[in-house]
Amino acid sequence: MDLAATTEKAIQLTLEFAERTGVTSERRSQRYLWTDAFAVFNLLGLSRRTGDPRWVELGLRLIDRVHHTLGRHRSDDSRAGWLSGLEGAAAEAHPTRGGLRIGKRLPERRADEPFDERLEWDRDGQYFHYLTQWMHALDHASRVTRQPRLNLWARELAAVAFAAFGVSAPAGPRRLVWKMSVDLTRPLVTSMGQHDPLGGLVACAQLRATAELLRSSGEGPNLAKELAGFAAMLRPAEWETADPLGLGGLLIDACRVSQLPEAGPFRPDELVQVLLTAALPGLRAYERHGELEEPAARRLAFRELGLAIGLHAVSVIGARLDERHGASGPLQALVAALRRHVPLGERIEAFWLLPAHREGEGWSSHRDINEVMLATCLVPEGCLLLA
Repeated sequence: MDLAATTEKAIQLTLEFAERTGVTSERRSQRYLWTDAFAVFNLLGLSRRTGDPRWVELGLRLIDRVHHTLGRHRSDDSRAGWLSGLEGAAAEAHPTRGGLRIGKRLPERRADEPFDERLEWDRDGQYFHYLTQWMHALDHASRVTRQPRLNLWARELAAVAFAAFGVSAPAGPRRLVWKMSVDLTRPLVTSMGQHDPLGGLVACAQLRATAELLRSSGEGPNLAKELAGFAAMLRPAEWETADPLGLGGLLIDACRVSQLPEAGPFRPDELVQVLLTAALPGLRAYERHGELEEPAARRLAFRELGLAIGLHAVSVIGARLDERHGASGPLQALVAALRRHVPLGERIEAFWLLPAHREGEGWSSHRDINEVMLATCLVPEGCLLLA
């Protein structure tokens, strides 16, 4: 597909999602934090590509809907109001201070209910890695609009997430839990996501850079403590993965870091090299595994599309490195090795763009997240490029 065709398809997918989930219609607002973060990226990307400011306006409307839905207790909860406990103008001014719900179909597990691993996937709560994705969405919007309050909301979310999800083990370093209750008072899943501390570090580094850019670092948390805390949790030797969504996340993080002036205790190029080194073996393993030979009914589109988005990042990283170092060096050699896998992303996109592959239960049961992330593949600049 040429640029005009990909833009048209991205617009179609984005507008259908917005109408279906109550952003541009009178339908009940159906918010899901991960999906909405990528929808914000898409709207910002469409604005960048088309020059039409209405896409940014729609992105800001979606942000407002997310905060007024996922920043508040569920309608079927005995509790009411904002998760922050604030009221009125204070709540509106600080919508992320209590975190944000996932947006799952079922209420969270009660404290007296037994743990059911299968059922837990459908229960509400707060996920750390969803919060970091929303931090990026807010921050990208802040850079595009030059509105410091969006970055402030992201920094306040980072501070509350670090405080709530971080736990100290009796015999070991501080770590993160994977899922917390809606009110952030108790863990629901105590294991730590493989890349969660990395996600926290990258988000904090970007938020601090944006605050400096917008000259708003004097208001709200400066995230120095949080940045150091996430850095202490990092285990780069454990970052390798053959999971497509995880691989995409490594590449997206590397892309964002490559555009920052600093990345906490790391020089940006150092962290980019570690991230790309971790991603390369997983890409090779994923290609050998043969998952893409399976029929559509046996595949999870959004996980594959996460990898496709990450593979779009390779060219951005290469361009940033060429600007700073020229066309040679160890990092450029890593990028060259990764470029050999870029056709894998093109293959994934082409497969899911075929209407016949989007007709089954496997696609429709995750329709919102699948369509939004397919749109991100078509307009990746909103996710990957810092304004």
